[in-house]
Amino acid sequence: MTIKAIETLRLDEFPNLLWLYVEDEDGVKGLGETFFGAQAVEAYLHETAAPLLLGQSPDPDSIRVLLRPYVGHQAAGAEVRGASAIDIALWDLWGKRTGQPLWKLLGGRAREAVRTYNTCAGYQYVRSDKGQVPENWGLGGAEGPYEDLDAFLTDAGALAESLLSEGISAMKIWPFDTYAHATNGMAITPEQLAEGCEPFRKIRAAVGDHMQIMLEMHSLWSAPAAADIAQAVAPYDVFWVEDPIQISGFSALADLRRRIPQKITASETLAGRRQFYELIAADAVDIVMLDLGWCGGLTEAKAIASIAEARALPVAPHDCTGPVVFAASCHFSVHAPNAMIQERVRAFHTGWHTEIVEAGPVFEDGMIAPPAGDGLGLALRPDLFERADAHVRRSPA
Repeated sequence: MTIKAIETLRLDEFPNLLWLYVEDEDGVKGLGETFFGAQAVEAYLHETAAPLLLGQSPDPDSIRVLLRPYVGHQAAGAEVRGASAIDIALWDLWGKRTGQPLWKLLGGRAREAVRTYNTCAGYQYVRSDKGQVPENWGLGGAEGPYEDLDAFLTDAGALAESLLSEGISAMKIWPFDTYAHATNGMAITPEQLAEGCEPFRKIRAAVGDHMQIMLEMHSLWSAPAAADIAQAVAPYDVFWVEDPIQISGFSALADLRRRIPQKITASETLAGRRQFYELIAADAVDIVMLDLGWCGGLTEAKAIASIAEARALPVAPHDCTGPVVFAASCHFSVHAPNAMIQERVRAFHTGWHTEIVEAGPVFEDGMIAPPAGDGLGLALRPDLFERADAHVRRSPA
C-alpha cells in the first residue's frame, strides 16, 4: 500500500492553520494539522515533501527519515511543521486502515483520561496572522462565556472560581507579556512587577490554594528580567514558569533554573528528539513540554517522552492551536506513562474547534479523554472545502 495523494486546506478565517490529508491507494485518508506559517508550510508540502512521499509506503518512522532535511535547516520552521502534519496524518491513516484508535497504535493506554489545565485564552486569541503579540490577543467582542484572557487581566479571582466549578484546578496566564513587548524583554520595573502580580493575588484571594497557577512567559525575557519576575510571583506559589527566556542554547536556561524557586517548563519552540535530548541532558528543565504540530509529530513525541522518562521527568503536551493537534495530543497523553497534564483552551474546545471538526476530545470534571473511533477519532467538516475562503491544493501521484 502506497501514498496516492496529499491534499491541503487553508481558510482565510483561520490564516495560521493548515490541514493536510494523506491519501492511500484505496482512498483512505489520514488527517494532519499544523499552526503558524500556513502558506509556507503548504508550499513545502506540495513542492518539496510531495515528490518524496508519493508512491511510498505510509509508515511513520520511515517517512520521518525520508523527510529529514539535508542542509540549510534547523528548529521548528516550515519543514518541521510540515513533517509534523504529515506524521500525524500517517498515524491517523494507520488507525483508519486497521480499525484502531491512535492511543492503541502508540502502544496502549496508561490511563483512561488525563488531568487538564486551562490556558486562559479567548475566542479570538491568535486568530490573525500577526504572530504572538498583544495586538493579536483578540480582546473585546466576547463570543461566549469563556473570554478567559480578558478575565485573567481584569478579574482573575472570578475566573479561577469559574474554572473550579468545572473541575479545572490548574490555569495558565501571561500578564507580563505586554511589558516585554514594550522593552524588548531586557528589564522590568517595580511598578510593572506589582501590576503583573495582580492576577496572582486575586486568584489566591478568591480560591486560596485550590488552584495551581502556571506562568507563561513566551520566551520574551532576558535572564535577569525573568529572574526578577520569578521572584516577584514567588509568594503566590506559582506551579511552573514556562519558556522564561529564548532558548538559543541550554546553559542559560539551566543557570536560571538553579536561581529561581519555581519549576521550569520548556519548550514548544524545540523540534525533534535531538534538541529535547540536549535540553534534558543540560538539566535545564523540570517538565518537558512539546507540541505535536511543531516537534515532528507523534513519532518524535513518543521518542521525546521516552528520553524524558529515562531521566524521571514528566511531559506536558502543549496545545493552544487547532482541533486536530489537540485530539492527537489527548491520544498521546493517555498513552505516555509520564504524561503529567494536558493543556486545553476551553474557549477553543467549546468554541471555534466545533466549527472545524465533527467530534473532539471528551471533557468531564477536569479530565480529558481522546475522541472515540479509529485513528484520531475525528474528521474535518466536509463543508469546509466548499467555503468561499477555502484554499484547496492537491498533489496526486
